Amino acid sequence: MRPLALAAALVAVTGLPQIAAAGDKATNFTVRDLNGKYVRLSDFSKQVVLMNFWATWCKPCLVELKHLQKLYDKYKAKGFVVLAVSMDGPETQAKVKPFVRRYKMTFPVVIDKETRVVKLYNPKHSAPYSVLLKQGRVVKRREGFQLSDLPAIEKEIKEQLR
Repeated sequence: MRPLALAAALVAVTGLPQIAAAGDKATNFTVRDLNGKYVRLSDFSKQVVLMNFWATWCKPCLVELKHLQKLYDKYKAKGFVVLAVSMDGPETQAKVKPFVRRYKMTFPVVIDKETRVVKLYNPKHSAPYSVLLKQGRVVKRREGFQLSDLPAIEKEIKEQLR
């Protein structure tokens, strides 16, 4: 059975949403940023986007976000953006804005209050979890984070910026 057919069969049997594979067109969404402004994935359609799913209670996320800020600073002029999608629930959402200020995060940060984005791209609710996109297409997915991942992450970003 072909991988896409197998994935469709699994969705039919398990009820889990089918997530886009590498090369697939990314599904657009609209969420609000920390200031209440609407942000659409399509706003970044001409850029290389690292969509990062994180939460304030996730220690590996905190480490990764510090490094993603450095990568964003280094490559934003070349068309790279980090889109940080907070998965904080109602009990911790109030911590997101102070957290972003404290860690001096300057890339777009949104809170996925209804978990619509999470359902589209990260149905297992993994944290940290990243999806690399180029021109509205999925390039790569990455679950978890270790410092040893940094060279590979930077290499993937640089390859997509060419």
